[in-house]
Amino acid sequence: MYYLYKLITYVLFFFAPIYLYFRKLKKKENLVRYKEKLSKTDLIREDGFLIWLHVASVGEAMSILPIIENLIKEEKISKILLTSITLSSGKVIEKKFYKNKKVVHQFLPLDIPKYVEKFLKHWKPNLSVFIDSEIWPNLIMQIKKNNIPLILLNARITKKTFIRWNYFKSFANLIFGKFDLCISSNEESFNFLKILGAKNIKNYGNLKFSNVKNDSHKNLETSFLNKIKNRKVWCAASTHSSEELLCAKSHTKIKERYNKVLTIIIPRHIDRVEKINMELSNLNLKVVLSSKLDQIETNTDILLVDSYGESLKFYNISKCVFLGKSLLKSLKMDGGQNPIEAARLGCKIFHGPYVSNFKEIYKYLKNLDVTKEVNNYNELSQSLIDEFDRNKDKDREIGEKIDNYGQNIFNNVVMELKNYI
Repeated sequence: MYYLYKLITYVLFFFAPIYLYFRKLKKKENLVRYKEKLSKTDLIREDGFLIWLHVASVGEAMSILPIIENLIKEEKISKILLTSITLSSGKVIEKKFYKNKKVVHQFLPLDIPKYVEKFLKHWKPNLSVFIDSEIWPNLIMQIKKNNIPLILLNARITKKTFIRWNYFKSFANLIFGKFDLCISSNEESFNFLKILGAKNIKNYGNLKFSNVKNDSHKNLETSFLNKIKNRKVWCAASTHSSEELLCAKSHTKIKERYNKVLTIIIPRHIDRVEKINMELSNLNLKVVLSSKLDQIETNTDILLVDSYGESLKFYNISKCVFLGKSLLKSLKMDGGQNPIEAARLGCKIFHGPYVSNFKEIYKYLKNLDVTKEVNNYNELSQSLIDEFDRNKDKDREIGEKIDNYGQNIFNNVVMELKNYI
């Protein structure tokens, strides 16, 4: 099976530049740096120990921030190479580390033999670390051909992904058997990795529990904070199509009880913002984009976030969060968004019934009374009203428990990584 995959990618080599060019025209790739996916870069590989960490998207990038900050302090490491795939993840990484000369970012080349060979020949990493569920067969095979230690960190294998890999079991055993160490994010992934052929597997828990706390709400304009200080504020994050309308209905329902309420909506994909804005405005709701905070007024209904990497600062000022991709029955087998970031900031989290991607995390947080399941806008609006009336004394205690749990995960992961440095 691997040889068939490799043959297909050899053929794709001739079409890759055209494919990326059209993606660039659709603004799905960086206008200049898209060539990095063809393994073309002006960045220089300096002498010393280079650790390479690869993430796919924003969520994975955010999950390893504490690890990166720890590695920056490690004197044995001369350079940290971060690679990603999505345009949004590249923006987040660059924004976070553009002042740090020890950290460089490049978009990961396509998984085509010539490109991955050129990439590895250029960077010569001393240690390679893939985050979450990033599996690229040609790249993995070439890494091991070059005798580079390979780690799968915070590994997450969903049931859907497992079924797909298990259908090609010999192929899976070949690829997963190449990892020197797999650190799973939960027990289910631990068991799936074992069946798929991974050899050295450890489970400490989800690394996202150890994410750094963020005071980014301090970056919000004082005038904005003054305008909302006497309002009830809640946030709907990572929303998908139709969930924004549900949140709008909830907002209207809450207004019957609290006239001064502000709903913050953070779509999972900001390219939908214009469409969402039109839908909400058609409901006679007053909408302001986050890029135009100065336009917010005391009667604004919806603050619609139109940029990536903004969730934490809005979690900080709302403390009540609905997480999307959880009410869509069509995504039943792939539902749910990670609630850890919101939980660590002391937020009460509401979600729909479809959270299969993070069921262990939701189970843990439910035991702490941090999460609550809702099935429609009536349940969501009533739950939010109840939460607005609730005494918040328990929030600090819950936050401390989550911090301690996350710190233990972080310490174990760092210890494992330093065995390879």
